[in-house]
Amino acid sequence: MPTWIQLVFLACGVCFILALKGLSGPKTARNGNILGAIAAVVACLMPFFWSDLHLRHVPLIIIAIAIGTIGGVYGARTVQMTQMPQMVALFNGVGGGAAALVALLELHEHVSADIHENWFVWAATAFTIVVGATSFAGSAITFAKLQDLMTSRPVVFPGLRYLFGITLGAAVVLSVRLAIAPSVWLAVLLGLIGLLFGLLLVLPVGGADVPIVISLLNAFTGLTVAAGGYVLSNVLLLIAGTLVGASGTFLTLLMARAMGRSVANILFGALKGGSTLGAGVASDRPVKSVNPEDAAIMLGYADRVIIVPGYGLAVAQAQHSLRELVDVLGERGVQVDYAIHPVAGRMPGHMNVLLAEAQVPYEQLREMDEINGDFTDTDVVLIVGANDVVNPAAKSTPGAPIYGMPILNADEARQIIFMKRSMRPGFAGIENELLFDEKTSLLFGDAKDSMGKLLNAVKAL
Repeated sequence: MPTWIQLVFLACGVCFILALKGLSGPKTARNGNILGAIAAVVACLMPFFWSDLHLRHVPLIIIAIAIGTIGGVYGARTVQMTQMPQMVALFNGVGGGAAALVALLELHEHVSADIHENWFVWAATAFTIVVGATSFAGSAITFAKLQDLMTSRPVVFPGLRYLFGITLGAAVVLSVRLAIAPSVWLAVLLGLIGLLFGLLLVLPVGGADVPIVISLLNAFTGLTVAAGGYVLSNVLLLIAGTLVGASGTFLTLLMARAMGRSVANILFGALKGGSTLGAGVASDRPVKSVNPEDAAIMLGYADRVIIVPGYGLAVAQAQHSLRELVDVLGERGVQVDYAIHPVAGRMPGHMNVLLAEAQVPYEQLREMDEINGDFTDTDVVLIVGANDVVNPAAKSTPGAPIYGMPILNADEARQIIFMKRSMRPGFAGIENELLFDEKTSLLFGDAKDSMGKLLNAVKAL
């Protein structure tokens, strides 16, 4: 590899690190994303300028890049905010599958040319194939669950735990065998085992735990890319894969902590006879409802209001009306903040991005640990499309799927306005006792329509 290309790859690696740093804050996230994208494009172009590489099938490569670019741009521009987790799962799975295929083709070339490598290279190859295939199959299942192409409930069947154990053992044995005596057919079999393992890993996961599994599979993909970089002697792939693997692992642990669960419980809870999803049946218990005019009076004459946004806000695309409502309340002298739960929506940062799209000042977005102590001094809490993140069952009902999950203490406020389309439970599928609290008033209807009526009523005060 020419020195100048090595230097370009080094610069791209530094840009990836700076991009990740930029993504850690909302004010720098856009620039960080652009920097990472530019570095990725430059890295992909470098093989075309390396004359000694003797690149073959250039027209096919260019056609593949064009197809991928068109698909990526189309997907990024047309995907709805509510479907962002599905897109992340889909793109992540494709990355894992691509890494597995590259490792398989590299193994085929070495075996065909009778090129001998040390056992560690073959071990890295085996790891890339099996974990990449696992990530691909698992991500496909998470996509199907979030897209309602299959049930979001845990899928279990008799003997699942034994099949899971046998598949895991087979993957380990075949990986060791491949590291000792590389074989293309053995590698293909290992890839098929990896696909089966990915299915068995994700099928028993349901409900609100699916986004955490997406983060874990993202870490798997990063590790496969890093291992593939070692196999290909490509330092840039090694850097990028390590960054993705490490950040995905930390994100998985942080999300699990925010849910009050361990990663092992999330993945294997259903195998032990538990469940990560409730019954999902709408309640017929009586509740206190309110119309937009009465809700407007409660908000307009309050001193302190906290907004709790959730996935329903994203579904209804009501963030712009909500921001305007907050602006009107601010003009009336009402202090308003947004309370953001770490796993609000279906992926970390979902609400932050949604509200940033509506030009909500970032200073008004306050994380759970920062704002939880303020609910006792709050006159009104307005819950828009959230459910599980304010469900007292997380603190009071042992055995509930969300028991132990830290929640926003909305039940400690003086009055609660709960905007809901119906009495159906949240993503975890369990009833929310906060709906039946004497302090709670329900404003039924589509969030965007109800928010518009509420905004007009506040303006008319």
